[in-house]
Amino acid sequence: MEITRQRPASRPGPAAHFTGSVWLDEIAAPPAPSRLRMFSVHFAPGARTAWHTHPHGQVLHVTEGAGLVQRAGGPVEPIRAGDTVWIAPGERHWHGAAPDTFMTHLATVEAAADGTTIEWADLVGAQEYPGA
Repeated sequence: MEITRQRPASRPGPAAHFTGSVWLDEIAAPPAPSRLRMFSVHFAPGARTAWHTHPHGQVLHVTEGAGLVQRAGGPVEPIRAGDTVWIAPGERHWHGAAPDTFMTHLATVEAAADGTTIEWADLVGAQEYPGA
C-alpha cells in the first residue's frame, strides 16, 4: 500500500486541446503494471475539451457544478454533480462546463500498453457548443 500526501501542482489545460480556462490535477498514476490514470478537471463556465477518444474508454464522475457531454453523432447531454458517464473505447466525444457555471469532474482512464490514454482531434467550435 502507498499513501500519496503530496500531488503535482495544478496545471492549465493546453489551448491545443481545450477551449477556455481548464485546470488539471493528477489524482492517481500508479506505477506499472497498473495503467490507471485519474484526474480532477476543473472547467470555467463555457470551457470544454476538444473532440477526443480513449483506447480503453473513460469514466467521468461530476463532483461539482453542471456541464455538457456529447458523443459524435449524438445530442449534447447535460450532466451535473453526482452524474457518472461511461464513454466507450474509441468513442469520439467532448465534455466541459455549461455556459453559465463551473464544473469539476473526476476523469478515470486506463492507459494502452504503449502508455497512451487519449487521442486528440479538433477543438469544439462555437457552432457545436450550445450557448456559445
